[in-house]
Amino acid sequence: MVYLIEKKIWYFEKPGAENTETTLKLAVERAKELGIKHIVVASSYGETAKKALKYLSEDLKLVVVTYHTGFMEEGKNTMDRETEELLKSKGATIVRQSHVLSGIERSISRKLGGVSRVEAIAEALRSLFGHGLKVCVEIAVMAADSGAIPIAEVVAIGGKTRGADTAVVLRPAHMNNFFDIQIKEIICMPREKR
Repeated sequence: MVYLIEKKIWYFEKPGAENTETTLKLAVERAKELGIKHIVVASSYGETAKKALKYLSEDLKLVVVTYHTGFMEEGKNTMDRETEELLKSKGATIVRQSHVLSGIERSISRKLGGVSRVEAIAEALRSLFGHGLKVCVEIAVMAADSGAIPIAEVVAIGGKTRGADTAVVLRPAHMNNFFDIQIKEIICMPREKR
């Protein structure tokens, strides 16, 4: 006997921040349908995370993954303290960590040239599935490595630069077991990748 599940995948015409509200709404709806307890969202400055708050209920835990200190400017965080405190006061967990799919590899490539295997994985995900899906995979690993989420199905939300346009259901893995990640469902994503 074959067990078959039929679910919708929503496609945006183009990537971009204008898709944020719809992405958040669809992601939370699917998490609730599946009984998933953790929503992981990429949020550089905290704006996407603040928008996510209005869709969450008490049974959903918001995990916000942001840039590591010094990503944009030496010694500085992109998310200001006031925004971080607001998110924490609403029960969100903040994960500030180096990017799993670049990290020190990017520094070596910039200095010495060439491309690392890690950067090749990131580029393959970005080129084939879009920037948002690459971000979803990356933030899930970062959140798992920090202990903010379990190694169990979560909903991950990402995009490019600002806002969100991609949401997936996935089972994360730690960095040292990267290839154990399973993307279970695509909830929404842009049809155009660039």
